[in-house]
Amino acid sequence: MTIIAENPIKAVAAPSQVQQKVIASLAKRHRTENLFRRLGLTAVLISLGLVAVLFINIFSKGLPAFWQSAITLEIYFDPAIIKIPPMPQQRVDESDNDFRQRHIEWQTEIGFVNFNRLITDSLQKVLPDAGKHRRDLARVVTSGERFALRDMVVADPSIIGQTRTLHLLTDANIDVWLKGNIDRSLPDAQQQLSPKMREWVDKLAADGVIQNRFSLALFMNPDSRSSLASAGLAGAFMGSFYMMLVVILLAVPMGVAAAIYLEEFAPRNRITDLVEVNINNLAAVPSIVFGLLGASVLIGWFNLPMSAPIVGGLVLSLMTLPTVIIATRSTLKAIPPSIRQAALGLGASKMQAIFHHVLPLAIPGILTGAILGVAQALGETAPLLLIGMKSFVASIPASPFEQASALPVQIYLWQGNELRNFFEARTSAAIIVLLLMMISLNGLAIWLRKKYEKRW
Repeated sequence: MTIIAENPIKAVAAPSQVQQKVIASLAKRHRTENLFRRLGLTAVLISLGLVAVLFINIFSKGLPAFWQSAITLEIYFDPAIIKIPPMPQQRVDESDNDFRQRHIEWQTEIGFVNFNRLITDSLQKVLPDAGKHRRDLARVVTSGERFALRDMVVADPSIIGQTRTLHLLTDANIDVWLKGNIDRSLPDAQQQLSPKMREWVDKLAADGVIQNRFSLALFMNPDSRSSLASAGLAGAFMGSFYMMLVVILLAVPMGVAAAIYLEEFAPRNRITDLVEVNINNLAAVPSIVFGLLGASVLIGWFNLPMSAPIVGGLVLSLMTLPTVIIATRSTLKAIPPSIRQAALGLGASKMQAIFHHVLPLAIPGILTGAILGVAQALGETAPLLLIGMKSFVASIPASPFEQASALPVQIYLWQGNELRNFFEARTSAAIIVLLLMMISLNGLAIWLRKKYEKRW
């Protein structure tokens, strides 16, 4: 008996109406997901592109400012010009105040010495045909360098009568000319240098007497209006340092302590709710409002010195406090309740459970929030303008109670300087320094978080 196996081809049934709707819905969902993914990727690329354009623009303008034109001269400290008595020495029977007074009088006599003549005499050896143009010759080197010569004599009077090879900063207009930041085809009436000076500068640059050197003055000198080429960031940097020190000593411990109390110990009632709402509101208050508070209360009522880092630090501490509190509370909330329950179950008190078990796990998040708050305060400008820190300060503060500027304010002041073709690059250089400080703080926050992070 032969059995013939049948292999019929099953007909595929057409999808039902419900299946068609499901297929259409899935296709639409996939198209929406792909569209959202493309839009997200496009947004990220656009953001990165804009940030790249910003950084390229800042660094392309700012990096050349870290090098500045300087002239190499053989300076002879002529005793015929530096006519001063020997440096006073304290006598055995002399009090400290009397000796200090005599030393100040000696420094005052040095201040009357014409150190510019030492520079012009050295320049005339390099430019023998400049005898009839001594006024232009005196403008080759920036005026602040005469004070550098004075400080050298004060520090070591034995150099009188000696010859030293020094690299002196040229005038800001010469730096602009050599870097090509001004159109050389402009008529003489629109040039910042006289024709003779331009001729000298090109000759000295071709001979290698004037060269671009790394500008230590940018980091070692305070701001200057009489000697623009000598203007630096030292005063503003120390002002920002003192302010951040005040913020770290006040806002961080107070914010962390307040957050621990509110999150772990405070009773849940209307007063606590009101405090929490006000903290959240303070975090959204514009920073300039804190500047008004500092000007009216700290300076107006408490008579704290105007334009002092202590006032700026207190204002920035008030502004940073809500950020630290919110960040710390969020970190404490992220700790699993089982940690607290296990500690209490083993007989620990509530204080021991919080400080011995919860806080060690919360340290990475607390440090991150605190450092990010400090980094935000470092870049603030508006509140500092209202407490007088936009004033011109030509000295480096020795304490938080002395007048000073700050890095963001210094950037603001330099951006408005009339010699734009010189200070535009210097402003970008100051922005680079500020960005590096903020990036360093953010990097420190990430490193501390990774270092102390624990799994639970």
